[in-house]
Amino acid sequence: MSVLPLVFTSGWASGINAYAVVLLLGLLGATGVTDEVPAALQRPDVLTVAAVLFVCEAVADKIPYVDSVWDAVHTVIRPIAGGVVAALLAGHNGSLPELAAGAVGGSTALLSHLVKAGTRIAVNTSPEPASNIVLSLLEDLGAAGIIVFAVFHPVIAAVVAALLLAAGITVVVLLWSRIRRHLRRRRQRREARRTAAAPAGDAVPPAG
Repeated sequence: MSVLPLVFTSGWASGINAYAVVLLLGLLGATGVTDEVPAALQRPDVLTVAAVLFVCEAVADKIPYVDSVWDAVHTVIRPIAGGVVAALLAGHNGSLPELAAGAVGGSTALLSHLVKAGTRIAVNTSPEPASNIVLSLLEDLGAAGIIVFAVFHPVIAAVVAALLLAAGITVVVLLWSRIRRHLRRRRQRREARRTAAAPAGDAVPPAG
């Protein structure tokens, strides 16, 4: 079970920024900082693709509404990445079955991704972009920092990741009413624009 804390932490971080997790773990392994990283994550082609996608995410994640679209696309990608990374870590260490590790990493990544996506929807209710940029930077730094920390102190990092996950779920639950109001207003604005754009005498029936 010694690899479980690292598996859990990498899963949480993958739900925030999967490309940063792959890139950081690969670099830490390739530079000899740790021998816990499997060779598959240290391959130059994997590191190159992860670096390019990390830059793309760093840009998209700081633009209001674009970040939510990016999150929607990554609802599948981040949990899969978290599961694959976890399975590779477990397979390399051999102390936890790969299937179980993949389930832990993937489910943790899904939960943290849903927290991130829900928080972004709430933040996008604010008209100014500064909050998106600040939140994105905090997420990137937090995911990167906890991965590096987990390599040296996996148990403490896993506890921190669990606390952050629990706090994030609590915040999303508290903000859910605000998120629903925002989504309802957006739907009403779209309906109003469709009604205004319709030809005279051609009424658009209300949705639902």
